[in-house]
Amino acid sequence: MAAPEDPHRRRVGLLYDERMCRHATPDGEIHPENPDRIRAIWQKLESEGIPLRCVVLSAKEAEDKYIASVHTARHIKLIKNISSKKFNSQRLRIASEFNSIYFNKGSSEASYLAAGSVMEVSEKVAKGDLDSAIAIVRPPGHHAESDEAMGFCLFNNVAIAANFLLNERPELGIRKILIVDWDVHHGNGTQNMFYNDPRVLFFSVHRFDFGMFYPASGDGSYCMIGEGPGAGYNINVPWEQGQCGDADYVAVWDHVLLPVAESYDPDIILISAGFDAAVDDPLGGCCITPYGYSLMLKKLMGFAQGKIVMALEGGYNLKSIADSVLACAKVLLEEKPLVGSIKAQPLESTWRVIQEVRHELKTFWPALSVELPQKVLVSNWRPCSVELNLSSSSESIVENDGGASVTICATNFVEIIEPLSKLNIDEDNHGKAITLDHIATDKSPVVLSEECPNAQALMPDKNVDGCTRWRSVLSKTEVWYGSYGSNMWKPGFLCYIKGGKVEGMNEPCPGSQDKSSPKGVIWKTVPHQLFFARSLTRTWGKGGVAFLHPESNKNDKAYMCMYRITLEQFNDVLLQENSLHQENGKSQGAGAPLLDLSDIGVVAENKSLPLEALKAGWYSNILYLGEEDNLPILTMTCSCSEIDQFRSGELPVSGPSNDYMNTLVRGLVEGKQITREEAIAYINDAAMREL
Repeated sequence: MAAPEDPHRRRVGLLYDERMCRHATPDGEIHPENPDRIRAIWQKLESEGIPLRCVVLSAKEAEDKYIASVHTARHIKLIKNISSKKFNSQRLRIASEFNSIYFNKGSSEASYLAAGSVMEVSEKVAKGDLDSAIAIVRPPGHHAESDEAMGFCLFNNVAIAANFLLNERPELGIRKILIVDWDVHHGNGTQNMFYNDPRVLFFSVHRFDFGMFYPASGDGSYCMIGEGPGAGYNINVPWEQGQCGDADYVAVWDHVLLPVAESYDPDIILISAGFDAAVDDPLGGCCITPYGYSLMLKKLMGFAQGKIVMALEGGYNLKSIADSVLACAKVLLEEKPLVGSIKAQPLESTWRVIQEVRHELKTFWPALSVELPQKVLVSNWRPCSVELNLSSSSESIVENDGGASVTICATNFVEIIEPLSKLNIDEDNHGKAITLDHIATDKSPVVLSEECPNAQALMPDKNVDGCTRWRSVLSKTEVWYGSYGSNMWKPGFLCYIKGGKVEGMNEPCPGSQDKSSPKGVIWKTVPHQLFFARSLTRTWGKGGVAFLHPESNKNDKAYMCMYRITLEQFNDVLLQENSLHQENGKSQGAGAPLLDLSDIGVVAENKSLPLEALKAGWYSNILYLGEEDNLPILTMTCSCSEIDQFRSGELPVSGPSNDYMNTLVRGLVEGKQITREEAIAYINDAAMREL
């Protein structure tokens, strides 16, 4: 194929192979991860003459021995054989066992070609045969775990290439690799494969929504920084919401990625180049322009002598991915750059996330220890809109599992926010709660609409920062949060405030935006039945978790540890409880409070309040348990209708796992309520009693 004639022109490799289009849905049904994705990119590049100015490469299948550096033998065997005739009748069933995966007769070949192609271009760039390269491959890879396909990904292409360079080609001198994952979803698979390895600095900027956005786990939290020798070499920048665009990403580049990259001084940069954070992508909900991608890439060209390999990940709007890859190709060729400018400011939440990431990593990277100028933080941001994402995940939507994507749009945004801003709050009362006598019980409705994909467009022109406004108001109101489950153990509860996990937990908590410790801790008993239900949770694994019967009974007694926290923190705990403790991974996220001031008046009057926005969650029912020091006592549990389902067997009732039970026992014993023996008996009795 034609190579560049100008010896001064950068040698950019370009790899595309039509054989990767053979991986498609088995029955031809519509799916966002389809062959047209890479066809659209290639056609766009051809129309602009890009292949004529690049070194066009042929795809090669990866060898099993190289794939085995990151994947288990069992996983390799499955992907290798899944397209054979032997699996014709089993393919659909096997695919259904994975999260957002399909297989067909072309899946095996495409997977091996995708992994081998990224290896091929990475080796040529590492050797110096090429200055940089773009691998237009599919299926994508960054979600694939060592032993599991997920999120459209079968083999982890970038991870295989990184291991190949480090372990199979030491003569090339690649000692340090920077992996930049700018796909809108967290690169969970890649993170886990290098979590202990300082030879790989993994950087992922992704939509997180407090752990509710796909892949809907705490792995994408900023507190996940690596372990052992890899501590500090895993950097997550977790967006709190959608709508992030050029300004937000450039701010993260300038204040997190670039300072760290300069200190790390990588030998090569591998980019997990997903384009689903692009404008109009149907799954991402963000708005990076082709100019934004070109600017992000241009800033990375200053490192590793410009040795950059781009491997395609996600991106499901054909025009956006084609235009964005074209913009990036022109950057690598160092041709006339795309003309553009960034007029918008970063979101307010962007600066908060940047500060949290810098604080978490400053001991590892001194360049991040410098405080950002206050004038930057105060003036250079834009407000966010109110959005409630009720889908189970952005990628699993396409599996049609019954979870429709619904957006709650603030068609009357000011009516929702302004009543909170006009409440009479004493700014100097250091968080003293507003008494219930002063709380209105009327609540402006939030309108559910499937015809409103963009809440930002419905906001009034006046500069109202809804996200900050409600948090500011609720941060000045205190409540008692009553825990009767694992949060009775204070270190466990603090995970929901400060982030992280304790012994026995499988999933870390994202934490609250306000990481202040509780202002008080007291114990009491309540006349409600404690019981254990469900059979599996993401946090604790197999076994039931604690629930409180929503109806009181004077013959029942449950121990409760009460934490004095702000209503803002209570909202964040409520959000996490309804996403981490689920067996099906479904979750909710909210840009508006789930429980606001007017709701406290309602729950106090009615003694309970089912939250419609959390109806798919396990802890959607708020109970009012009286007052302590003139502050309301609130807890969360299941609804009365679920009690009937537990009784009938429609929903499972199950005893707690050993880890979960030990955590409850520690809480009761360290809280000096009862002895260890009494605590075990108390929990066993609750697990065995009928509802």
